[in-house]
Amino acid sequence: MTATTDTRIAALRTDPVMSPLHRSLDVYYGDADRDARMDAFYARFVTSGDLVFDIGSHVGDHIGSFRRLGARVVAVEPQPLCLRALRAIYADDDQVTLVEAACGARTGRTRLHVNSTNPTVSTASPDFVRAAKGAGGWEGEVWDADIEVPVVTVDALIDEYGVPTFAKIDVEGFEDEVLAGLSRSLPALSFEFTTIARPVAGRCLDRLTTLGFDGFDVALGDDKSMTFERWLPASDMAAHLRDLPHRANSGDVYCVTGRHQPGAVASTAAV
Repeated sequence: MTATTDTRIAALRTDPVMSPLHRSLDVYYGDADRDARMDAFYARFVTSGDLVFDIGSHVGDHIGSFRRLGARVVAVEPQPLCLRALRAIYADDDQVTLVEAACGARTGRTRLHVNSTNPTVSTASPDFVRAAKGAGGWEGEVWDADIEVPVVTVDALIDEYGVPTFAKIDVEGFEDEVLAGLSRSLPALSFEFTTIARPVAGRCLDRLTTLGFDGFDVALGDDKSMTFERWLPASDMAAHLRDLPHRANSGDVYCVTGRHQPGAVASTAAV
């Protein structure tokens, strides 16, 4: 980050209007070791000059990693408060394009269920909200507002900005809808899964297999470390996700095409 960016983030951290994002800003910015681990992890997918889609950007820490790796970033985020933060943090970066929308199966509009005190789990999926009620680890989470937001598809983003080398999808139980709006294979992408919404991950794997993705690995939680360090077939990944204990909570499934071979994933354990 530049000194100017640091100053902007510091201002956001003390802005009372931005108080729902203060915890995220504290967690996701200012930790050099975390940044280094993230950059080393994503370097296997992203190189300088690549185009990356960040779908569900929140406060933009992944944008920062992709930019440090030299990629151009199209960041898709529907929440007004998050967009205000993103516009402040990346105001001078002409290699970051912000798209104020949710991503889904078809263009139009949808209802976004907002968690005002924890915006990172705001979602366009009413099923996700229902699944969280009474679930261990989700106590106290309340989706207390609905807003109408525009919806774009991944295909529409590709038509406008080009084919990304990598797409990160993190939209709280709406990942299958995002992938329903993609009709072609990409070199690589990731999608978030949660143990309260396992069927969503199953539908994502089915869709990606149809699109030609043939290798899968998973990183649990916010840990940028692959579980298997090799590309598994979709059936093995589906079984693994089904068998995870509820306490695993969430993670990201990484998906590739044309690189399904043992040892294709380099370990980052020493980073």
